[in-house]
Amino acid sequence: MHRISSLRLAICVCAVLPSAFVQAATQAEVDALKQELDALKQRYETQQKALMVLEQRVRQVEDQAPAPQQPKRLVVSTNKPSPTKSGSSSYGEALKEDSSPPKSVENLYDEASGFFGNGTFSVETGLTYTHYDTRQLLLNGFLALDSIFLGNIGIDHIKADNWQLDVTGRYNWNNRWQFDVNVPVLYRESTYESAGAGNSTAQVTDETVRRDPTIGDVNAGISYKFLDETESRPDAVVSLRVKAPTGKDPYGIKLVRSASNDNLNVPEDLPTGNGVWSITPGLSLVKTVDPAVLFGSLSYTHNFQRSFNDISPQQGTKLGGDVELGDWFQFGAGVAFALNEKTSMSFSFSNLVAQKSKIKPDGQGWQTVTGSDANAAYFNWGLTYAVTPKFTIVPNLSIGISPDAPDYSLSVKFPYYF
Repeated sequence: MHRISSLRLAICVCAVLPSAFVQAATQAEVDALKQELDALKQRYETQQKALMVLEQRVRQVEDQAPAPQQPKRLVVSTNKPSPTKSGSSSYGEALKEDSSPPKSVENLYDEASGFFGNGTFSVETGLTYTHYDTRQLLLNGFLALDSIFLGNIGIDHIKADNWQLDVTGRYNWNNRWQFDVNVPVLYRESTYESAGAGNSTAQVTDETVRRDPTIGDVNAGISYKFLDETESRPDAVVSLRVKAPTGKDPYGIKLVRSASNDNLNVPEDLPTGNGVWSITPGLSLVKTVDPAVLFGSLSYTHNFQRSFNDISPQQGTKLGGDVELGDWFQFGAGVAFALNEKTSMSFSFSNLVAQKSKIKPDGQGWQTVTGSDANAAYFNWGLTYAVTPKFTIVPNLSIGISPDAPDYSLSVKFPYYF
């Protein structure tokens, strides 16, 4: 009953209200709905266009064959300006798909050429351990029946362990000139053994001589990069190094005879330098042969003649004279690879050939020192690891492959760029 009454009341109200009011209200709602419908249509058309574009891009990607991933290649930039402050071109400047070179490539070129062009200032600390182990068989007698030796047999054994701390400061100007100063500090320990002294071939005696850490021969150098690498030529760096006799020279050091072995004589001290001024011009070449880097070097050292108050090794004798060390030249070549963004590895061969030395005691003529010439050959393995863009660790192992070379030498350097 209540619902029926409400319906009747509504019919009566509609009958009383004017029909124009009802028509106007309905028209306003229709217009609003039309506007909302137009807006939805515009949004729909926009979304349809976006979907069509996106679908077209997806089809293009699906239809395109996947290209094989290319390995990173070492490429020298010769036409682009260098990112260095000077604006000059730089070797090993970029990987082919990268806009800037990885640190391992820069370090690789620095070590190969000796030209550290990554920063205006750099300081390098290095520690080197070198081990020598030599044996000599000394015969004093004659052969009987071509097979039986009659006389004394002496076996000399020398073991030497050298530690060297190097501090090197470098200044690079305009990525073209480099100036550096190197200060070495050495600790030496040598053990001398001998058997076969006197009438007993079974007697073995050893003596150890030590040298506390002492400064060695300070040296300074200047380098100039006169060629930038192109497709047909390598990077080329020419250098000139001067070494001063600031270390303890070996002349006048007396030999002391062992109290228990007349066949054993040991020095009373160990030198830390060669005692003369020297000058070394050199040339370094570096060439990229994708994916490797080839490098080579050649240098010549001239030792200047110098006079000393005492050059005699005999106890109780002081004899002045002149010393003329033999000149030597050194050459080497190798190959290096950048393993990744931070690490590179190198393999190389180096050889040092020294001429014989001469001495001239006061009042006498020049005398050639027997056994003073040498031919020292090495095989080198090196690694560079860029800890940060400014700090690098560079270990190196050298193995002697000739009798005059040390058995092995292990070094690690820590260059830091400012």
